[in-house]
Amino acid sequence: MGDGTTSARSAPVAAGIADDLARHGERPALRTPTGTLTYADLDRRVAAERAALGAVAPGVRQLVRLRPAATAELVVTWLAALSGGHATLLTHDDGLARAYGVSVERDETWRPTGVPAPALHPDLRLLLSTSGSTGSPKLVRLSAANLDANATAIASYLGLVADDVALTTLPLDYCYGLSVLHSHLVAGASLVLDDRSVTDAGLWERARAEGVTSFAGVPYTFDLLGSAGWPELPTLRQVTQAGGRLAPERVRALAEQGAREGWDLVVMYGQTEATARMAYLPPELAARHPGAVGVAVPGGELRVDPVAGAGPGVGELVYRGPNVMQGYAESPADLARGAEVDELRTGDLARITPEGLVEIVGRRSRFAKLFGQRIDLDRVQTLLGLGGHDTGCAESADGQQLVVAVPGRPDPATLAEVAAAAASGTGLPGHAVRVVAVDVLPRLANGKLDQQAVGRLTAAPVAEAASPEDSLARLYARVLGRPAVDPTDSFVGLGGDSLSYVELSLRLESRIGRLPDDWQRWTVADLAGLVATRPSRWARVDTTIVLRAIAIVLIVGSHTNLWVLVGGAHVLLAVAGANFARFHLADEGPRDRLTRVARSAARIAVPSVLWIGAVALVTGAPGWRSVLLLNDVLGARTWSEPDWYYWFVEVVLLVTLGAGLLTAIPWVMALERRHRFPLAVGLTAAALVPRFWATATSYDGDVIHSSVFVAWLFAGGWAAAVARTPAQRVLVTALLVAGAWGFTGDTRRDLVVITGVTVLVWAPAVPWPRPLVGLTGTLASASLFIYLTHWQVYPHLENRWPLGGLLASLALGVLVWRLAERAPAWARRRPAPRAHYARDHHHRQEAR
Repeated sequence: MGDGTTSARSAPVAAGIADDLARHGERPALRTPTGTLTYADLDRRVAAERAALGAVAPGVRQLVRLRPAATAELVVTWLAALSGGHATLLTHDDGLARAYGVSVERDETWRPTGVPAPALHPDLRLLLSTSGSTGSPKLVRLSAANLDANATAIASYLGLVADDVALTTLPLDYCYGLSVLHSHLVAGASLVLDDRSVTDAGLWERARAEGVTSFAGVPYTFDLLGSAGWPELPTLRQVTQAGGRLAPERVRALAEQGAREGWDLVVMYGQTEATARMAYLPPELAARHPGAVGVAVPGGELRVDPVAGAGPGVGELVYRGPNVMQGYAESPADLARGAEVDELRTGDLARITPEGLVEIVGRRSRFAKLFGQRIDLDRVQTLLGLGGHDTGCAESADGQQLVVAVPGRPDPATLAEVAAAAASGTGLPGHAVRVVAVDVLPRLANGKLDQQAVGRLTAAPVAEAASPEDSLARLYARVLGRPAVDPTDSFVGLGGDSLSYVELSLRLESRIGRLPDDWQRWTVADLAGLVATRPSRWARVDTTIVLRAIAIVLIVGSHTNLWVLVGGAHVLLAVAGANFARFHLADEGPRDRLTRVARSAARIAVPSVLWIGAVALVTGAPGWRSVLLLNDVLGARTWSEPDWYYWFVEVVLLVTLGAGLLTAIPWVMALERRHRFPLAVGLTAAALVPRFWATATSYDGDVIHSSVFVAWLFAGGWAAAVARTPAQRVLVTALLVAGAWGFTGDTRRDLVVITGVTVLVWAPAVPWPRPLVGLTGTLASASLFIYLTHWQVYPHLENRWPLGGLLASLALGVLVWRLAERAPAWARRRPAPRAHYARDHHHRQEAR
């Protein structure tokens, strides 16, 4: 195997992680929420802590236990122990600390535990767990030479320099997260310490303020970013990925995104036994070889040893290099042992491509790599067996979950018990464990468990479930028309549409209480943890749902002469734009976006064309342009009835398709991902130009019903959805109010529009009387059908009984909606998302 580098940037001078930190002078080292520590500051604090630790028992090497945290205090104490020659156990596990006889711990100060330090080999510096918390006390023994060699290699092939700024997106007791700290220290670069989730907008606000140039992620990190939205980081130059296999199509998509936006994706491969990294894929190869882990890190060598029955060219991957551990420890006595291995048999089956790149094709032993942890599947089965559960365990086919098959048609309570035990025994989050009931465990001809078959198992619907998680999963399945929903699924990932969004959000609110603003991106399992026992009399309902329901009532009521309060349709154009931003701007490729937009547009166009066409056949009007929803494009420029009755449907289709086509252009897609708010505001301002031109020139065509002149409302709703700060919301509000004032020529109508869009900008959800929630949801869900059908109802009643005209119009629209929802399955089957991080389809919009 040959080595390579990823950049022409100069490599750092090889030096120890904690050696002479002051050589970097006043350059920033650690950036904390309360201030920045320079390297000179860090050197002084490390020296003081080293002296304080040495004073606990002068002349005696200690086994130090540190609880990992993304704080300057943790970094200082770790470097003090390292440079002082002590051995450190970095763990949250109190039982592990007791088992190995930790002699010193660090709380406010260094504190002896009262246990004498065990015998420690002179080279031992760090102990890390590699068992994936499956109950094994096995630790990896690492020397200072191991740590320094790997840190220097990583800094070299990543081309790290003093100006680089990394963000802590991974825990520091995980070898990958710790290697980010180490590699930046040897390069004299800096690290932003922050323990917030990558889904927290505040994390990325701080990252922008600090000028972050890189961040690291495991596959789950990119899943979260795929649903929460890619961060806007103008200074980003590099993204690294390790901790498990990322699907090749995802690697290619990220690499292509990076190429468009000016940053590199570096896929890496490693194990705790090699300190952190053993291989990396040069970023220029990621798009062409997305299934490879690349070449050996500088100073290391990779080879493939033949394995019987593995197939041509496939064997066990073996690594040799100075970062290979001293060996394992399974008891305190092992801490006195020196280096016992000089190469690492990884247990991974691999092959070397003609280009000289390593590809991992499977596991030789029964381990899974999930959430950056190695899970011993046999040990999991043993633990579950001790609890009286016969099971079969495997890694899911997509590498995202632990699948536990339970034979014998177990009841829901048993499945829930197995799921809880598996999550507890592995340390995995609940949504990463999939428990499946089977008649018998699938086995190979030789009697061994068929791991591939287990990994492909999906959970089936069960009878009345006892747990909130099961109950919500069945609710999702019913509303979305799916045979089964997994606890790790989300509304976004399942491809819900506008009607299901309304119904499901209201049903969830009735069970959970107040929903998170971004509930559609939460997994079923996470939402189950919020289940409320006593819902209040007031619900928190998504603002777009309330606006849709109110608007359709105002529209129909105005047409029946019950009142004259128009402008609701224009508010709904802003709602359409907001929903476009929320559900269409997914982290995906151009083809996927176009497919999603076309599918959503069809869900508006098909029922509209069918209904309007049927009306035209029976009554002789409207004309073919309206039937084909082309009146706005090909018809007269002034209002005429009934050709302009369906203007709102046409406008929503045109602007949605236009926005979808625009944002599918690769460079626009890249711009949107990095500058979401500026792009949306810019489009709003640009769309306002025709509106003000029409006013300035006294244009005599229909302005308030034409897509050219009302598209600014759609763009303004889009901007409202991506606004994150008060200043941004003020700017959006100002643009929308400026556009609405004087737009319709009717002050009351203008005020309706202004009120609606202001609420949309500032209130993601509104308090709503719980008894009205069901009715509100029904009207919002049926609003398109109410709008389409009310033209054939209210004229018969508007002069004799206006209220009856309103009620009859609403009733018929709801009835038609219900019938449409019960259409044959083949007519409304929803294709599964092409990737689990796919966003929701655009909401259907309606109403004048």
